[in-house]
Amino acid sequence: MSNQPVYKIIFHNGKQVFEVFAKHIYQSDMWGFVEIEEIMFGERSAILVDPGEEKLKSEFSGVKRSYIPMQSIVRIDEVEKQGAAKITEGGESGKIANFPLSPSIPSTISSED
Repeated sequence: MSNQPVYKIIFHNGKQVFEVFAKHIYQSDMWGFVEIEEIMFGERSAILVDPGEEKLKSEFSGVKRSYIPMQSIVRIDEVEKQGAAKITEGGESGKIANFPLSPSIPSTISSED
């Protein structure tokens, strides 16, 4: 029996940082995206319920494949075993800063001739 790898993917989603586990991850045919398939969640226990993981379960319920923009990805690790999926606050209040983006270029240039 072969051991299938498990990947831990950490990425920005708005002002939050998502940490999920998946069985398959690869570069998408859509330029600039990473595809994540078969997102894994821990076994549900009647005694202890993690609200962060429950929110992620509802966020990704019914999702076959997710396309994550490359600039949102913080880190991808191949891990020994699955951990708990979680959501943390990012941005200014968290430990992970947003990737700097290039300055925007004005869409119109006015000229006085």
